[in-house]
Amino acid sequence: MIRLLSVALLLLTTSVAFAQTGGLSGMVTTPTGQPVVGASVSLKPGEQATMTDENGRYAFAGIPFGEYELVITSLEIQTVEARVILNRARLHENVVAEPNEGSRLEEVSVVRNTEKKDMETSGFAVAVIETKEASLRNLTTNELLDRTVGVRVRQNGGIGSQVEYNLNGLSGSAVGLFLDGIEISTYGSSFNLNNIPPAMIERIEVYKGVLPSHLTGDYVGGAINVVLKKDASQNNLTLATSYGSFNTFQTDIGATFRDRKSGFSARASGFYTYTDNSFTTWGRSTTYVNHLQQITRPYRAKRFNDTYKSIGGRFQAGFTDVSWADQFFIGYNISKTYNEIPHGTTMAVPYVGRFSEFQAHVLSLNYHKNDLLVDGLALTVNAVHSNRSTYLQDTVGFAYNWDGTVREVIEFGERVPLRTSGGGQQGEKTISQIDRKITNVRSNLGYTLARGHRISLNHKFETTDRDDNDLLNPINKDLVTVSKLAKNILSANYEAQTLNDRLRTNLLVKYTANRTSTSRPEFVTQNGQVGILRRDTTTFADNFGYGATVSYNVISKLFVIASGENAQIMPNERQLYGDPEINILPNLRLMPEKNVNYNLGLRWGAVDFGKHRLSIYGSAFWRNGFDKITQQVVDADEIEEESDADIQTTRYINLGKTQARGVEGEINYIYSNRLNATVNFSKFNNLFKGGNDAAGEDHDLYNEQVPNEPFFTINTNIQYRLNHVFQRQSVMNLYYNTGYVGEFYIVWGQPEWSKTPTQFTHDLGASYRFPNGKLVASVDVKNLFNAEMYDNFMVQKPGRGVYFKLNYTISKFL
Repeated sequence: MIRLLSVALLLLTTSVAFAQTGGLSGMVTTPTGQPVVGASVSLKPGEQATMTDENGRYAFAGIPFGEYELVITSLEIQTVEARVILNRARLHENVVAEPNEGSRLEEVSVVRNTEKKDMETSGFAVAVIETKEASLRNLTTNELLDRTVGVRVRQNGGIGSQVEYNLNGLSGSAVGLFLDGIEISTYGSSFNLNNIPPAMIERIEVYKGVLPSHLTGDYVGGAINVVLKKDASQNNLTLATSYGSFNTFQTDIGATFRDRKSGFSARASGFYTYTDNSFTTWGRSTTYVNHLQQITRPYRAKRFNDTYKSIGGRFQAGFTDVSWADQFFIGYNISKTYNEIPHGTTMAVPYVGRFSEFQAHVLSLNYHKNDLLVDGLALTVNAVHSNRSTYLQDTVGFAYNWDGTVREVIEFGERVPLRTSGGGQQGEKTISQIDRKITNVRSNLGYTLARGHRISLNHKFETTDRDDNDLLNPINKDLVTVSKLAKNILSANYEAQTLNDRLRTNLLVKYTANRTSTSRPEFVTQNGQVGILRRDTTTFADNFGYGATVSYNVISKLFVIASGENAQIMPNERQLYGDPEINILPNLRLMPEKNVNYNLGLRWGAVDFGKHRLSIYGSAFWRNGFDKITQQVVDADEIEEESDADIQTTRYINLGKTQARGVEGEINYIYSNRLNATVNFSKFNNLFKGGNDAAGEDHDLYNEQVPNEPFFTINTNIQYRLNHVFQRQSVMNLYYNTGYVGEFYIVWGQPEWSKTPTQFTHDLGASYRFPNGKLVASVDVKNLFNAEMYDNFMVQKPGRGVYFKLNYTISKFL
């Protein structure tokens, strides 16, 4: 596809075309940078007229070259008349309009994003999270996701800890995590949803089930696609900084620039995060062991050895809205992370001196062009190459308690420090480094056959070279298994809009081919001497998958949405070869996972009743998994008491057959464009339906809920806007959020001690936009009543925290 791109660019840049008509587009904003929504935009002379969308944008096409007068009118702004000379194929003209004093900030339209609505009624089971408001507050990207219907973010502690995403019972490799359509794992753990601030994000797309063509991959449970901000139509600079509980400091910066004459555009953003994660824990997960080996559980303590800091930058330069490309960007990402590891898979045993460092250098190329060579042909290429390294150190040989002191034992009648069995906190002491080189190229070629009918071909190529190095014992380098994974996915989509655009269908077929090359050392004896022989093996596996989505507009604003998919998932590099920095052991015997999924739902609204606006969403799903890939959990029959379930490491295994059936729903209510309230819930039963135990016998756990998985969640979000508070033309927003998680068990057999209790948390927040519109201050109180909150493997989450944030925006700096 890179060769095809080069040829296409050569043809486009060497050909000469003289168009007699062109396109005019731009954005209408106030001096504070706020978009003007629903303004009338017309060209004189002529009959051309349109309206600005929810982002203040307007566009005209097929306009004869010449001189025009651009007239913009609205009740919110003073009329604008601007002279425009159209003498090229594409002209971008931004307009700044002064607001009418009589209507300024008195009424703010709340209009659902057109792109958001179009996606949510396309037939895919998808929810779109808009981040504009959240970027002004002390919210992480993971917190936004955790409040979304059907999404549960599984986190082993505070900021920076290990995260896994669960979409209505499916997780791990079944769920794709994307950054602008490229797997986020390519960028490394130093640039992920733990530390990418919402201010860098345009929106987040959460798919459950069948994926659209641009995200086609080795996934069946759905995907989370983070779309970063790309609009460079207006030069601006944004700065934000916050400080809060547990010595948490976060800051981010973003800038965009575009030269209207040449189309040259540049974007840059960066972030820095630091936290001690020194929150207090007091639940059953925290223990204290005295010198007589008597266990106190629960034990109140403050977490230590849990510092997390990350820094990163993203830089892109290229061209937008030029004759040969709608978008062409070359980018560079750099990110670094230092992460102390406070405990293993569970919290039972605290660690001291175990930490990891991550670093990633990433080069990217993004190209998109509509009407390439011929009308209706569109090409998109996203290519990323990254060099990632992970450094892990664990050399402290004493065992510790949660009060930070060294554990003691009685030897020969005296109390002496307790040493660990292997010289490290988690077994053998280690200093290691894992280097990964990843190339990920995704291309999409689409063609509009006729109005409402489109086909697309998609290809994804990904390869991972992994090199493990034992820095503590370099001689062991010859004993390391070297691996390389290569994946090719070819898919085709057919999209149709029929019955006066009321019926929308999407048919998908895909072919996946995985090749794994492994070099393992073997000891051999020849002529009485022992030597090392490396044995190279190659495995190949392929499979076909298919799926379909349907959306039907029954009556005005009522859509019925359905989708189904039958596909397989190959285990990924982390699941096969492990990840020591997050306590994951290897399992080279993993088999592919197969899933058959169905979704059926409806979406109604938004419907206006005077000052009231209401929208409703509901969906039911049925998922059948075979050889489900999941993290291994303990069977209660295999242990004698709770202390035996203190888990330091885990691995991914094939569970057998599972079946998940459930429902989810969401109601959104808006009153007078000031009050916005949302309630959503998700309830499912993910049941074990068969398989063999470790001895090869039939399991006695048939129809038992899969453990360590929350299956009933409720979220409520309320926002209220107040105008002219303290100062005229200021805006204050008040926020309230509550979350409920039903009880669940963390081991098979459901013993009482393994029950994660019902959790109920409350958050409050407020933001204040000053009259100039450039400065916004906010405060957030999380877990207001200091509730006892748990997550993956009953790891306790932070208690009450208070956070302050300032945001400053400079528009039109050039």
